Parts: sequence; structure tokens; C-alpha cells
Amino acid sequence: MFKKILIANRGEIALRIIRTCREMGIKTVAVYSTADKDSLHVKFADEAVCIGGPKGQESYLNIPHVMAACEITNADAVHPGYGFLAENAKFAQICADHGIKFIGPTPDMINSMGDKITAKDTMIKAGVPVVPGGEGLLEDVSAAKKLAKEIGYPVIIKATAGGGGKGMRVAMNEAECRDGFERATNEARSSFGDTRIFIEKYIQEPRHIEIQVMADGHGNVIYLGERECSIQRRHQKVIEEAPSPFLDETTRQKMGEQSCALARAVDYQSAGTVEFIADADMNFYFLEMNTRLQVEHPVTELVTGQDLVELMIRVAAGEKLSLTQSDVTLTGWAMESRVYAEDPFRNFMPSTGRLERYAEPQGDGVRVDSGVYEGGEVSMFYDPMIAKLITYGDNRNQAVERMVEALDNYYIRGVNHNISFLNALMVHPRFVEGRLTTNFIADEFPDGFNADLVVQDDPAIALVVAAAAHQLHQERGSLLSGHLAGHEHAAENSWVVMVADQQSPVTVELTDSGYWVGLNDQDYEIETEWSLGQPLFKARIHGNSVSVQIETTAAGYKLFYRGAEINARVLSPRAAELSAHMLYKPPADMSKFLLSPMPGLLVKLAVMEGQEVKEGEELAVVEAMKMENSLRAIQDGIVAKVTAVEGDSLMVDEVILEFE
Repeated sequence: MFKKILIANRGEIALRIIRTCREMGIKTVAVYSTADKDSLHVKFADEAVCIGGPKGQESYLNIPHVMAACEITNADAVHPGYGFLAENAKFAQICADHGIKFIGPTPDMINSMGDKITAKDTMIKAGVPVVPGGEGLLEDVSAAKKLAKEIGYPVIIKATAGGGGKGMRVAMNEAECRDGFERATNEARSSFGDTRIFIEKYIQEPRHIEIQVMADGHGNVIYLGERECSIQRRHQKVIEEAPSPFLDETTRQKMGEQSCALARAVDYQSAGTVEFIADADMNFYFLEMNTRLQVEHPVTELVTGQDLVELMIRVAAGEKLSLTQSDVTLTGWAMESRVYAEDPFRNFMPSTGRLERYAEPQGDGVRVDSGVYEGGEVSMFYDPMIAKLITYGDNRNQAVERMVEALDNYYIRGVNHNISFLNALMVHPRFVEGRLTTNFIADEFPDGFNADLVVQDDPAIALVVAAAAHQLHQERGSLLSGHLAGHEHAAENSWVVMVADQQSPVTVELTDSGYWVGLNDQDYEIETEWSLGQPLFKARIHGNSVSVQIETTAAGYKLFYRGAEINARVLSPRAAELSAHMLYKPPADMSKFLLSPMPGLLVKLAVMEGQEVKEGEELAVVEAMKMENSLRAIQDGIVAKVTAVEGDSLMVDEVILEFE
């Protein structure tokens, strides 16, 4: 067995590998960039080596620096995690040449299956159905447009070394093909250092199903069930679950056996994932094989009871698999939500900054794989994922219910995050029913996300919590009045809760166990031990557990519940009456300005002062967290002033240019 493993990665996956190595008694080495010097994986590894600057090319993608760290620390193996160098055959070969074990497949295996073009050719020769598309790489945008026309729109443009949604674009027409080719090429260059591009037919209404395989060096290959990964945005997975609510046992077995046959065909060793697209009739087509550990591996671990990282390490050490296919059983249901630093209310723009407050949820069936901490920084240089929130239950309904509760309890301040959106997905009737496709988000949120789209079992919950919190504030205030005996100020108990222009009269009374709130001729018994200043209002209402995030603001209370953000004011009846006569100050008109929607790097400025632009024309491209975001004109106009230049580091809402 290995004595010391260097982890060629960062964040949560580095910590995940460290955890298993500790359990196995194996020493670990963390590598880090200058931006990650205070990261948790640096703290918890036995040793740590700085390997370069904040950009991936300077550090985590810098093979000479990683190999130097191996030599300095005398590591006898490298675990690449996922992303960065995980599917880099050149890196695997260099490790082999220097007598360092690469914990993953061999370079030949990576070349055979990790490269999408080669993998597709292998499957075609084996007679496995594949998605229609062009065979071979595209030299330039002209070749892309020609092939797309031959295949027929829509098409999907993919970087052959892509992954995690990067280097992928769907094109519905020639204009989108041209733009998508450019964006996919740039993202692939930035994230993987590989600009090779190919095109396939884009199958509409698909489900994304993947099979986890594990193979050793002794000819043993098994599959560990499937994962449903259809909930995606911009081709990046958002929610994964195991098993799939779609597959029957016959199809599951067929897909698993076919995946194992593929692994045997290339003498595959280590963990791998075979991805398929399935249609409504359960016809499935080979999509690609990921020759690495997947981000979503925890859901497989929970339903199979297997530690996939440990299996990878033991296989790399030359051991036989400790289980056969007959030993693999799927028990219960697991759900994973990817918690990102992004703003769902602003088209999911990445968010960076310091985690001012951070508290992970706990409880039965709850697992959090993260690499962050309160006070730490979310950097603009890397993927915006904060954590993976995983829940487990006896069945799908229980896993979903636990996920909803865990999301309600996940407290993050300092950066924007997508928890509201994740919760909205979890309570969506179509998701609850398991009617999923990769177009789910686009279909259900065609105009973007806002709190009004969130399905609420009882919209009054947030209102009664705001009323109860306000009553406690008033009761405390009455105790601090300083009035003479016999002249104490008694707190009122009749209020009006205002959300936007909607007024809801309430009556609040303290009880031995919490509060009684009367709203709309309904009684709400609130059992709680909440006290002022606590960020989570945990209670039982109508016998059900409720957790509402609550903040006191200058105007009232900001609450987060079941994916919705509610800004509430609690006023006296007279104040509520008078509020209708208050003047409204509209926000400043910023329509004449192009603002940066996120902190990032201005990598392209497509216009100049005095230039006339048309609606939809590209104005600039801002890069953040390895993703390019094209900013386009929302109407015709003339550029009056340009206030930024290519290469500038922009803050959110920083002015890039001004229109006449």
C-alpha cells in the first residue's frame, strides 16, 4: 500500500481524498496556489507545497510544478481528483516515467476513453449506439458551420477535453454556432489547455443517466448502479440522485453490462463513469466516458455503502476488487445538490468574496462535502462550487424532504449563493414526480429565476414568523423602556405584515411554548425556543418542523424559506394605513450603461466609442471562475463612452461603457 499520496487538486475533493487516506493510514500532501494558501485542504494535509500563482495554468495545471512537489515530498502516488489534470494522459505518463503511481487509469486508457472523439470511435466499432454527429475534429468555425448544417440544427459544440459544463454550447442556428464555437474554444483553452472541438446532434428532451464502473488490474469489472443527472444548467449538473426515478431494472442491467463491456474492451482499470442519453422510450445512446472520479460520487457511495476513493486507491496499489457484481446492492435513495457561489436572481452570475457567516446543516441522512469555512474567501480563479449537499433516505420522498430541510438550514452570508434556487427545484411538482429532462430548468424557468416562481405549501409561514419575531422585539423593548413603576409600556399585539404592497393583519400572543399568531382567520401555534439574534428561526408549526432564515434590516425583516426570499415590514395598523401615502423613490435609471454582472476579467471588448450597435450584438466578454459570459446589447444604440479596457479586473456593477 502507498505510504504517501500527493493530491493534485484543491477544495472539497482534496479534503474528501484526505479523509479516506487518514482512515487508511496513508500520509497526504496538499498542493496549493497562492490564492489557496489559507484553504482547508492545506491545513488538514500532512504536508503542503505551494506550486504557483492563482491561475490554473500557473499552478494546478502546471505539470512540472506538481512533479517537483512529488519529488520534494517523496510521494509515491498522486490522486488527481476531478478536473485539472485528472484526465490528462500526458500527466499520467510523466508520473509513470518517474515511478509515481497515478491513481486512475493508464495513459492509454485515458486516450482511449477520456477523449470524446476516440471514445466515440471505439463505441462505433463495437456496435454500441451513439449520438449522431460528425466524426473528427473541427479545424475552424467554417468547418463547424458546414458540419452543423449537414447534421441539422440544433447541434451541441463540445471541447474534446471538456467537462463540468465547460467547453460546451448548444447552437440552434448558424449565428449561435459561430458564437458557440468561439466560446467553447476559449473555455477549453482556459480550463484544460486543449482547444480541440467536435459537434454532435443535440437530442431534445433527453435524460442524462450515468453508470459508475470500477475495474481492477486482474480482469474484474463491476458497475455500482446509476445516477440520474438530468437537472442541468448550461450543461453543468445541478442536482444528481441515485438511483434514477426513470429506469427499470431491465434497462439498468442492460446499461450496466454494456458499460462493463466497454471497460473490458479497453482493459480499463480504476473508477470510471459511462454517460448515456436516454429518450422517453428508454432508448439510450453512449455519450462519453469520464476516466476519473465524478463530482457526484457521494450519491453512489450512500446507496451502495462503498467508499469509491478507497476502491480507487486499492486498485491502483494492485489489489483485487473486494466485491463482485452480485455483492452490489442499491439500498435507499440519495440526492445531491451543488451549492454554488452565484446569484440566481441575476442570471446566475458568479459571486466572489469573503464568507462572513457560514454554517452547514446537520441531521439524520445529511452529508456535506465542502472545502470552505467561515471567514474564508471564494476566489474568482476557480469553480464557484461552495459545497455538495447530500441527503439520504429510505426512499426518494424522504431524501427530497431531508434535502428541503437541509437547504432551509444552510446559512451562508457574504457571497451570493443558489440555495433559494435549489430549494425551488426540490419543491417543484414536476421534480417531486420525477419527470426530469436535461431541459427541465430551461422549460420551467424560461425567463430566469425569481422568488415569485417558488411553490409554497403555505405562503403564510414566513408572515407569521416575521410577526412572531417582531413581537419578541417589542416585548424586549417594553422591558427596556425605563418608565416609572405603574407607568410601564405594554407591547401591542396587533400588527400588519407588509410584503410589497400586500397587507396582512395579524394578532400575536406569547405562549408557554412560543407564540400564537392569528392570520386570515387561521390560528398558528408556534413552538420555538428562538431568541433575538439567532439567524435560524427553528420551530414546529402545525406539528411540522420549520426552519426560516431571518435577518433584521433597517426596513424590517428579510426571510428565506423554501427557496423564497421575503422582505417583510411589520407595522402598527395606523402606520400601515399611512404607508400608502409615502412617496416612492424609483431606482436610478442605469439603462444607458453596460455594467459588469459579476466580478471578473474583461477578456474582450468588441466595440469602440462612437460605434453604432444593434440589439443582440456582442459588446464585451467577462470571464470569471473559468466561464466566459458574453454581454450583448438589449437594444439599438450608439456607444458614447468606453470606461474599461481589455485585461481590466472588474467589480460587480462596474461600468464598462455608456450609451448616448
